[in-house]
Amino acid sequence: QVQLVESGGGPVQAGGSLRLSCAASGLTFSNYVMGWFRQGPGQEREFVGAVSTNGDETYHTPSVKGRFTVSRANAKNTLYLQMNSLKPEDAAVYYCAASPYFAGITSMSPLPSRSGEYHYWGRGTQVTVSS
Repeated sequence: QVQLVESGGGPVQAGGSLRLSCAASGLTFSNYVMGWFRQGPGQEREFVGAVSTNGDETYHTPSVKGRFTVSRANAKNTLYLQMNSLKPEDAAVYYCAASPYFAGITSMSPLPSRSGEYHYWGRGTQVTVSS
């Protein structure tokens, strides 16, 4: 079966950096757009960023643009999220997800950006940012 396993989360001070990884198995990784979402305490799950199947196109939510970068290594079946200049409001559980769609279906975004556009999910990794 499909498995997406996130790693790399943990505590970090504001202004610091973390790189999250998501190891995929049980699916043809290069056929799926991959995305990152996050959910803070008492908040709804929100889109962070996505990368196209071959990695040449990315789309990030405005609040992380310029600080976070989504990338992928298809040869390793791995998705990454490089997070720089972290802020306390970035603290959340971060989830990776796989979408069979090449663009936003309901969101009309260049890449899928809504939860419903993703079919497979990891269990998440916690990121804590202290001020």
